[in-house]
Amino acid sequence: MKIYGDINSGNCLKVKYTADHLGLDYEWIAVDITQGESRTPDFLEINPQGQVPAIQLEDGRCLAQSNAIIRYLAQGTALLPEDAYLQSKVDEWLFWEQYSHEPYIAVCRFHMLYQGKPREAREQWRVERGEQALDYMENHLAGRQWLAGDTFTIADIALLAYTRVVHEGGFDLETRQNVRQWVQDCERLLSL
Repeated sequence: MKIYGDINSGNCLKVKYTADHLGLDYEWIAVDITQGESRTPDFLEINPQGQVPAIQLEDGRCLAQSNAIIRYLAQGTALLPEDAYLQSKVDEWLFWEQYSHEPYIAVCRFHMLYQGKPREAREQWRVERGEQALDYMENHLAGRQWLAGDTFTIADIALLAYTRVVHEGGFDLETRQNVRQWVQDCERLLSL
């Protein structure tokens, strides 16, 4: 299997974390999105959307979108529960991450880290929604270790990728003890 990704992208790291945790054999192919490498004709054959991450299976089939990829990789493993309800709870977190977390946390990080904008230049509406997302996680994790059920799943991996680097987008986990503990637990399991 080939994994095409930018090592600085949380969405790409989700795939790497999952593959590494599962001990999968893969070749990492670096794609620098800041240099337009996801827009080359060769890459567009892998993913016509011109986005990373993407994977190419041994039989040549390709799959894109980070959460779809990690869900595919986790099939039949402890990272994706067999119980249909628990799988749906994992999916609930995967959808929430892409709709209510990533567009605010990751975009603020992109503006600061890649575009060099100061913290004060962040779009206020993104900041407010990012803070709401972190507060939601903090409240949800009160009295529990993992996001979806009683075990570590791809839901945790999906949310970890950008949550562990929120400071790079001007956010703070100082008052969010539950989230900080969860990040530590995830990092320990993933050997990060």
